[in-house]
Amino acid sequence: MAGRVRARVRALTAVPLLHRVVYHFGRITGATDARFFVRPIAGLLVIVAFASFAVAAVEGPRDSVGGFFGKVGSSFYWAITMVLGAGDSSYVQTPGGYVISWLLVLFGVAIVGIITAALVGFVIDFILKEGQGMGAAGFRDHIVVCGWNPTARELIAELAGDEYTTKIVVVHEADKNPAGKGVYFVNGDPTDDDDLRRAGIEDAQAAIVCPSDSTNDADMRSILTVMAIKSMAPKVRTVVEANNPGHVEHFQRARADEIVVPSSITSRLMARSSLYPGLADIVTNIVSGGEGSELYRVDLPAEYIGLTLDELAAKMRSEHQATVLGINRGGTAYVNPGTDFHLQPGDDAVVVAESLGTLSPLQVDDDF
Repeated sequence: MAGRVRARVRALTAVPLLHRVVYHFGRITGATDARFFVRPIAGLLVIVAFASFAVAAVEGPRDSVGGFFGKVGSSFYWAITMVLGAGDSSYVQTPGGYVISWLLVLFGVAIVGIITAALVGFVIDFILKEGQGMGAAGFRDHIVVCGWNPTARELIAELAGDEYTTKIVVVHEADKNPAGKGVYFVNGDPTDDDDLRRAGIEDAQAAIVCPSDSTNDADMRSILTVMAIKSMAPKVRTVVEANNPGHVEHFQRARADEIVVPSSITSRLMARSSLYPGLADIVTNIVSGGEGSELYRVDLPAEYIGLTLDELAAKMRSEHQATVLGINRGGTAYVNPGTDFHLQPGDDAVVVAESLGTLSPLQVDDDF
């Protein structure tokens, strides 16, 4: 029974909004003396109970079912409605009853006001803290962006435009949300366990680490961020932007899953473009999601196993209006294999297409 109750509580707190409410309630109550809440409620119950017995004694049972104790029950309900401002003033008809009614309104309503003020204060605190990035995301299978720079801004726009939209959480030390509407903001340090936990790193699909500037120190901080993520959530996929190509080996030691070095990509593209004019425009159009040219990595249907790359390319064009760029096999990319290359179980493809359509996006396992 207790196990089922705990399971239901976990299911409820898995809803992002409820998760945040529970988090803030725990934060407030953890920093507040419990007697602040207990005393007004206990005092209200004592006043209502006293008024119920006093009115029953002063007014008498009259026609109430159950005699004196029946009158107490009716009086208790009356007293509750009185402190809530919806009581029946004609319920009492004696001078003693009037006095009790006035005292009940005086003290009872005052205590209800205190409790109401505490609840309003909680709501205001909830709204303010959420706006300041002091809450907890409560998402699952989302993407956590650690750090903020122009790359982070552009990749969020790219993720937001994907047809399989996923929730995004930004962890960054700032006064307000740098990503704007539609992205949950956690004001914190991406190397700090508590701040990563507020971002829901343990339930995330992936984490993207962006350096705050172009210095080597920023790379070192990114390495610490990757280490913090992997220590808390080793199965979460990490994609890192590295400033210095010489730091790639350090990122690998920190167990980053993918390392992107913009300077290396840019220099190689510029070199090839100097030899082949227009190449930069073509590549930029592909990777930036130009019209009809979104990049996807997809699972291959079982009936495709055994096909050559030419046969696969023909099927992708005729059945999915997609162009094959390469095949991945066990972490190795085959961009232009020989004519004797045949698809094997576990292979997946990188394609360019207008949309996924009926293709299945790749489901990356934990050991990839």
